[in-house]
Amino acid sequence: MNRKRIISSALLITFALVLWFLPPPLEISLSTWHLFTIFITTIGVILFDLLPIIAASVIALAISVLSGVIEPAKAYAGFSESFILLIVAAFLVSHAVHKSGLGKRLSLHIIRRFGHSTLGLGYSVVATDILIAPAFPSNTARSGVLYPIVYGLAHDCGSKVGDNTHKKAGSYLMMTSMAGLTVSSSLWLTAMAVNPVGVEIASKMGIHITFGLWLLYALIPTLAAFFLIPWFLYRIYPPELKDTPEAPEKAREALSVMGPISRNEWITGSVFLGMLLLWSLSGIFPIDKAAVAFGGLGILMATRVFGIDDFRSQGEALSTLIWFAILFALSTQLAEQGFMSAVAKHFTLYLDGFSWISVYVLLVVIYVLIHYLFVSQSAHLLALYGIFLSVGISAGVPGVLMAMMLLFATNFNATVTPQGSSCNAIYLSSGYINARDIYLYGGAVTFMNLIVYLMIGTPWILAVSR
Repeated sequence: MNRKRIISSALLITFALVLWFLPPPLEISLSTWHLFTIFITTIGVILFDLLPIIAASVIALAISVLSGVIEPAKAYAGFSESFILLIVAAFLVSHAVHKSGLGKRLSLHIIRRFGHSTLGLGYSVVATDILIAPAFPSNTARSGVLYPIVYGLAHDCGSKVGDNTHKKAGSYLMMTSMAGLTVSSSLWLTAMAVNPVGVEIASKMGIHITFGLWLLYALIPTLAAFFLIPWFLYRIYPPELKDTPEAPEKAREALSVMGPISRNEWITGSVFLGMLLLWSLSGIFPIDKAAVAFGGLGILMATRVFGIDDFRSQGEALSTLIWFAILFALSTQLAEQGFMSAVAKHFTLYLDGFSWISVYVLLVVIYVLIHYLFVSQSAHLLALYGIFLSVGISAGVPGVLMAMMLLFATNFNATVTPQGSSCNAIYLSSGYINARDIYLYGGAVTFMNLIVYLMIGTPWILAVSR
């Protein structure tokens, strides 16, 4: 370890020890306070790149269980969550799409149409996401659709992991696609599983939001964010490869060389389309999305499109399962033990006497910042949405404005941490981006989204909801 890492480690350990022995504030129990100490220290370890996210998570789990902060059954509960298994299955299917050549064919078609610049590719990826989003009630499933396309685009730009060319185009495209999911999920009521849950909670407070009204309220701020995200990341997280004027012609030549669609591509494409259809219907019928992904993976393995050796080589999938399940369990226990609601209620005590505009802005900002403690957008909404909405309405904030902005924030804050959304795990597993990149640049995108939705979304919603 170099001197900087030694100093950072010493400071973080000191910080953790001080927190651990401090008396718990806000009537929080001692075990809950110790759990928070472990969780926030783990985030610090990841943020300062002291350990890989998998190592930090495993150590956090061990300390939590051995210190008696969490019961073993609750600590391991994340491994049985279907949406976490969906991440792993979708990741493996995505690699099958790449291996079969279908991902390469799709990416070449995109390059042929939009490949004059890396920025153009960034816009095309996010636009694709926005167009398919209303049919996908799971943004995790949608990331499984987009990932192999982005992976193929990176490879066809000559940007690969392992040969020091990942930043040529791949890192930018992965980060852009991941960030794009935050706004595609905000645009459509059906683009994120938890959106209808928030609408139902709001309806119990007399605020009624239909599919059409959601789209109307979201349209202007989300389109503004769509136009800004690829450009913003292009400025702060630039690809080394900027202009590719010859790329469209090369893509045409490569498609010609590939020839007609192969057997493996036909099988993969058919399986993939079947999965897309079932995922899109999961909002209407009781279809388990993880089971769909595993079914598709099983067919690809049975037809030898994705062989046993391929499966064995995907160690990153197991790594993703472990770290995400652990952080999800720790975050869930913080919420169940009342830590999140105690912090939220404490902050709202300081809002007496403020104008409704001040209360509105503060609530939205706090709601976004507190997502650092959550490993699930759904858990975040279920724990805090009702509390924040009722406090805002009580302070005089227009109900529709408060309800919609908190729902938007549930989506646009997803990139604030690597564990901020299950979607992030797939992109992180690519190797093109690391956890620290997401904390820095994903956090910057979240801040930009916050400004866009507050500055543009607020007057727009007030205007159209009268």
